Amino acid sequence: MSRVSKPHEIIERALELSTADGCVVIADEESSANLRWAGNALTTNGVTRGRTLTVIATVDGAQGTASGVVSRSAVTADDLEPLVRAAEAAARGAGPAEDAQPLVGGVPSSPDFTDAPAETGSDVFAEFAPALGDAFARARSGGRELYGFAHHQLTSTYLGTSTGLRLRHDQPNGTLELNAKSPDRTRSTWAGRSTRDFKDVDPAELDAELAQRLRWAERRIELPAGRYETLLPPTAVADLLIYQLWSSTARDAAEGRTVFSKPGGGTRIGETLSALPLSLRSDPHAPGLESAPFVIAHASGDGASVFDNGLPLTSTDWIRDGRLEHLTTTRHTAGLTGLPVAPAIDNLVLEGGGEQSLEEMVAATTGRGLLLTCMWYIREVDPATLLLTGLTRDGVYLVEGGEVVGEVNNFRFNESPVDLLSRATEAGRTEKTLPREWGDWFTRAAMPALRIPDFNMSSVSLGV
Repeated sequence: MSRVSKPHEIIERALELSTADGCVVIADEESSANLRWAGNALTTNGVTRGRTLTVIATVDGAQGTASGVVSRSAVTADDLEPLVRAAEAAARGAGPAEDAQPLVGGVPSSPDFTDAPAETGSDVFAEFAPALGDAFARARSGGRELYGFAHHQLTSTYLGTSTGLRLRHDQPNGTLELNAKSPDRTRSTWAGRSTRDFKDVDPAELDAELAQRLRWAERRIELPAGRYETLLPPTAVADLLIYQLWSSTARDAAEGRTVFSKPGGGTRIGETLSALPLSLRSDPHAPGLESAPFVIAHASGDGASVFDNGLPLTSTDWIRDGRLEHLTTTRHTAGLTGLPVAPAIDNLVLEGGGEQSLEEMVAATTGRGLLLTCMWYIREVDPATLLLTGLTRDGVYLVEGGEVVGEVNNFRFNESPVDLLSRATEAGRTEKTLPREWGDWFTRAAMPALRIPDFNMSSVSLGV
């Protein structure tokens, strides 16, 4: 084994090799396990391991500080010096970095910085897999087929800098996606869950939920495009508000390019966005949704800066009691806009609704309305209003007099999440959810269902 094979040793050696004015080294040690199934039977499973090393070199010059970033996978001790030199060459060949700031310092070291990386493996499914097998048997006897996958990843991120930072964060990330289909494939529905360890997901519960929806779909009703009272489940709310968060950079707003821009100049911070007392927040210590408590930036972009690596993160209210409180900033864009430093955090929670479950909200629908399962293929149409378009998927159901009476056709929708918050008339109980569209990139969310009195189903879709 190489003398510098451990993550913290590799970081220390890379920092020793650096001849740049500043250096940040990030080691991501990843392990993952997965199960896949189709037609009520497991098809594949596997376990993987990997390492990615990112070196960020900063070079001071008469015109300012430049940065160079190089990332490589499967890095060994022999790869270190070429990697460090490549980052330094990239920095020296670049112009001054617009987001240049002094590298972060003065943050206490993580006590486990020198410990071995955490790892996941097939054992994470020790309780889940037998329960999934029981769900296969129930589905088979009930005349439905289950398809889907379970994935668990554990990433230990080590961050070291020339200013003395030695930080480490272990991030578990699990997702479960389950489709139930009728044997003739004419009916399909979906459910998903986000989990840290697969101990809080119940395949039997999900199968029962999907079986009910397939029964609803036995009656088919065709509806035209139009505006309908619509119940958005937590997964759909998460997809919309995650995109809103991604679009809430303070600089873009201050420069007049987004829905958060104030006519005439400035931002809309301080404006009321919802009559409901809703609060949208991110908190690295949110129970069950824990994420990195410090900035981890492998590259600079609209909402992140490599110079901010290691900056501590705290709970941030983006919206509080319906009022816009913060937009995302780096230290650089905070200085440009005069707003507080508020980096993005890797989770999102919407609170302030009632205690009603989605089922109770369905029962409280006195007239005619729609109940969605989820959304997909969400794309931006107009950044000035944050108008999004997308498709419904895997089940849209008609509710009449508090009961689901059948499945309707799918739709294309055109809506802005900011506008939806202003029109929502009811919010249910906040619960952990998995966004369907953005689940590959953002999994830590807790949302309520929302009732929208006039959701715009702009056209009929032929999708299943």
